[in-house]
Amino acid sequence: MSAETIAIAEEVRPRLPRGVRLRHDETRREWTLLAPERVLKADRIAVEILKRCTGEKTLREIVDELTAAYGADRARVDTDVRALLAQLVAKRMVDL
Repeated sequence: MSAETIAIAEEVRPRLPRGVRLRHDETRREWTLLAPERVLKADRIAVEILKRCTGEKTLREIVDELTAAYGADRARVDTDVRALLAQLVAKRMVDL
């Protein structure tokens, strides 16, 4: 399943699956998303999204929170969050 074909409902509660974690590498001063045999660098936008993927908040709540925190356009935030989550779901690094 490609990232382009993943439809994400507003009521899903994204979370990092077992064995996947977001970690800050103090030595390199960068965030990484760690999974068995995989490591992805996470930029600051991805980090802010992933910090909220705890399985407690819905996609709608995550988008609303980011929109308020950054004073950004909600439609743009929604598009960016969905795109990131779709990519990570395709890589099995986020569960919906």
